[in-house]
Amino acid sequence: MNDVIIVGAGFAGSVIACELAKIGKKVLVIEKREQIGGNMYEYRDTNGIPIHKYGPHIFHTNNEEVFKYLQNFAEFFKYEHRVLGKIDGELVPIPFNFTSLEKLFSKEKAITIKNKLLSKYDKDTKISILDLINDEDEVIKEFGQYVYEKVFIHYTAKQWEIPVEKVDSSVINRVPVMLGYDDRYFQDTYQYMPKNGFTEIFKNMLKSENITVELKQDAVNRIKIDIDSNKIFLDNKEFQGTLVYTGAIDEILGYKFGELPYRSINLVFEQYQSNEYQPVAVVNYPNEEKFTRITEFKHFYPMDKELREKNKTTILKEYPIMYNRKDPKNLTPYYVITNNDNIKRYEQYKNSVKDIKNLFFCGRLAEYKYYNMDTVIERALQVVKKIENNWEEK
Repeated sequence: MNDVIIVGAGFAGSVIACELAKIGKKVLVIEKREQIGGNMYEYRDTNGIPIHKYGPHIFHTNNEEVFKYLQNFAEFFKYEHRVLGKIDGELVPIPFNFTSLEKLFSKEKAITIKNKLLSKYDKDTKISILDLINDEDEVIKEFGQYVYEKVFIHYTAKQWEIPVEKVDSSVINRVPVMLGYDDRYFQDTYQYMPKNGFTEIFKNMLKSENITVELKQDAVNRIKIDIDSNKIFLDNKEFQGTLVYTGAIDEILGYKFGELPYRSINLVFEQYQSNEYQPVAVVNYPNEEKFTRITEFKHFYPMDKELREKNKTTILKEYPIMYNRKDPKNLTPYYVITNNDNIKRYEQYKNSVKDIKNLFFCGRLAEYKYYNMDTVIERALQVVKKIENNWEEK
């Protein structure tokens, strides 16, 4: 008899399963896919290249506790992520920095802009484009508008499939400019990659004798959440243990209040007889191309000499698309679409099951919220404490 059923073997489900198994609970993990790891799943393709099947992932955080926690399951090496963007035919650092500025403007113009920026803002800090666009100085304002148009607006229009003129200007506050030559994509204290790939982390999390993992099992065919009786059923029998659900909340509740929309990505992998396709792991294409970025996976493992010298490489092109659960391509729901209507609909689902005390939701799909890798681990550990508190109250 299982004490806990967890739906989903990504980070949310695996962390919770691991922690509850440590205290002696019998845990059943039900996973729809044929492998563990959720969107973090990594494997070697026919070129022998480590591939992130569901798109590129880099571990970065300022949360020391989360990093220490992950080190229990894998060995890591330092990796500082660098991204280039194709702008006006040039590959320049993203976020936009002084190197980008110098490559895209004349020497005289670049010096003028840098001097103007450093006269008002501290060197080696990130400044929001919104601040630049709203600056009283015309040179700074014009520069901010340039970065907004070249780096952000068309990329966003492609990513979310909306006309450029309808891109919400309020979100430009997320777009930074680095006032210096730091070309790292992240400035987090801890930036690492697992030496043997992400999949190893999940294998180690789920290897307890108290954990049973069943793959290729669609939870909606086995689990019913009855909001009228506030009961959970597994295989048509009432389940009185604890259910942790990490899948789409609207799906498990039968789309009772309508579907929650997501953006997805059509992932197109290409193999080449070449030592290198591009100079860094990720190159963004914010403007003319239909895809948003290209990832070359070899660059994630700079210390692997054999891999780096291999005259084969694999790249990934990402084409944003609307998620459609009925699509025969069976695309993955990646990004929540956070507007007032969708948040209200999510709240309807959440409130409809609030009285089911042995039911817990955790993760991007279950909470209709985007999580980075570190934040979903942190969230999962919080849910573990909630579950333990719930047991103590009984």
